[in-house]
Amino acid sequence: MVDKLDASIITLFTEEPRIGVFEASRRLGVARGTVQARLDRLQRSGVIRDFAPTIDPEALGFPVTAFVTAEIAQGQRTSTLIEHLKAIPEVLEAHTITGAGDLLIRVVARSNSDLQRVVDALVAEPSVQRTSTVIVLEPQVDYRTGPLVEASQEDSPGRRSR
Repeated sequence: MVDKLDASIITLFTEEPRIGVFEASRRLGVARGTVQARLDRLQRSGVIRDFAPTIDPEALGFPVTAFVTAEIAQGQRTSTLIEHLKAIPEVLEAHTITGAGDLLIRVVARSNSDLQRVVDALVAEPSVQRTSTVIVLEPQVDYRTGPLVEASQEDSPGRRSR
């Protein structure tokens, strides 16, 4: 759980990742040590995973985003398959899912025809039996966590304080 100060710290560092602990403490009206201790705790607990820059694949020359659903041979979701996916630079993430497929894979490509190369690389792993691909036409809601941070606060409406 995060409290209001944790949420404020997360929001500030999300909106201005280069702000620094001293400036964050000044803006939030708390001691520098408090901000640092909160950041350290949020990192240790896994709430904050990293402070890496957010990369825009389109700006890197990969304007096509697609989601590939892969069906895997039963009992074949092995470390070999996962390593195969990790070796393809255009694979941004992969998730085991329920439903019609076994994996949902987010990929990027330089063009629609380049997407065929990426899909071909995915199915080069023998355990991948079939894929289905949908191409993103236009993002509507970019990846975000701010509203989730706000909703997770202990004193949020609808939640009981501890």
